[in-house]
Amino acid sequence: MPDDADVLITGGHVPVYAHPGDAGADLVSAEHVVLAPGERATVGTGTAIALPDGFAAFVMPRSGLAARHGITVVNAPGTVDAGYRGEIRVTLLNTDREQPFEIAPGDRIAQLVVQQVVRARFVPVESLPGSHRGEQGFGSTGYRGGSATTEGVTA
Repeated sequence: MPDDADVLITGGHVPVYAHPGDAGADLVSAEHVVLAPGERATVGTGTAIALPDGFAAFVMPRSGLAARHGITVVNAPGTVDAGYRGEIRVTLLNTDREQPFEIAPGDRIAQLVVQQVVRARFVPVESLPGSHRGEQGFGSTGYRGGSATTEGVTA
């Protein structure tokens, strides 16, 4: 797997990695938006990219916005496929019950994580092989620390 990939980009702002080793590069807003409590809006970044084949980009929330203001990405992670050439837009949600949140052009609103992806080949079969987990799903490992258990857990 390569250490990096060339991603062609158009638009006013090139996503920037804030620190060496960061997985996500910051996406910024290209427009002014005010999110009322509980409101969502799709915010333009003014940025479009061309990913190499075998790569995808994922739009993720910024932890600081989530922790300090309750701002998150509704469909996180949003997927940008290699063949998409349109503007990257981010659907933000203000989860704060009381405070509106103002976004100005140039504000960091999300992160873009570029990853190499494998294209799966789906093979129909009559039954699946067994596994340790089996069909245990939501909540099957409990919610408290310690060893995994399914005692008293309902899906």
